[in-house]
Amino acid sequence: MGWEMTDVPELPEVETVRRSLETLIVDRTIRSVDVHLNRIVRSPTVSEFCARLVGQTVRGVGRRGKYLLIDLDTDVLVSHLRMEGRYGFYSAYDPVETHTHIVFQFDGRTELRYRDVRQFGTMDLLERPALHLLPGLRDLGVEPIEAGFDGRYLMTAFRRRRAPVKAVLLDQTVVAGLGNIYVDEALYRARVHPERRAHTLSAKDAAAIASAVREVISQAIEQGGSSVKSYVNGFGKPGGYQFALQVYGRTGQACAGCGSSIVKGRVAGRGTHVCVHCQRPPRNATISRKSSDVSPRRAGVK
Repeated sequence: MGWEMTDVPELPEVETVRRSLETLIVDRTIRSVDVHLNRIVRSPTVSEFCARLVGQTVRGVGRRGKYLLIDLDTDVLVSHLRMEGRYGFYSAYDPVETHTHIVFQFDGRTELRYRDVRQFGTMDLLERPALHLLPGLRDLGVEPIEAGFDGRYLMTAFRRRRAPVKAVLLDQTVVAGLGNIYVDEALYRARVHPERRAHTLSAKDAAAIASAVREVISQAIEQGGSSVKSYVNGFGKPGGYQFALQVYGRTGQACAGCGSSIVKGRVAGRGTHVCVHCQRPPRNATISRKSSDVSPRRAGVK
């Protein structure tokens, strides 16, 4: 055993974890729970958390934005992995790795282990009717791959915001599940600079962004997410979408569209990757042609 899911900050990776857990733990009954780091459990108390889980059977595994929703007989376990949370399915005889903070023991001497080096992840156990009241979860915006997410939806959101478009797309109350990787990729596909003020975007821009987001997220899910760092799915396989990334993590490399150099700056406090020739910078942009040391002509593009 020892299959593990790691490094899952964004929707495609969380969805891949969800599918893995669905295969591994549905219809298994929890026999005991060991919590070794109390602060991972936000609610209820750790003692109540453990007592309520024992005897419940996993009925399904869902997802909302970046949250995993483990559906039990009477409760829902809400898990947010943050930056380094990992679930692994093991035999009870397998050695326990360091930074393993919670262990759910099932029948058949099997265990679901939660490991988190940075200790940012959280768990909440709620009765099903109270699920919509959980802060964070209750405030999520529309899912980018579901009905309701389109150019008109984004245009309505953009009209109210003077922030950079990247900041708006990262806002989980606007679009649930988007993160740094896929916002950079979608804005590149839509040929929109991340520092464009949201309220200045046209309906055509909004439609292009919505289409690009849907395409990027759908393709990333199909390929099991992006293994930019150490991420692998529940069966130990890395994602494949990192090989399709066009700007994220490609600082100094040639843009596939024009040959100019991909540059990196900061927008909304996040490292941001841009082709300033394909994504025209707005006035006073911090990531501009002045940031680029390779022009299309110098890169050999005529």
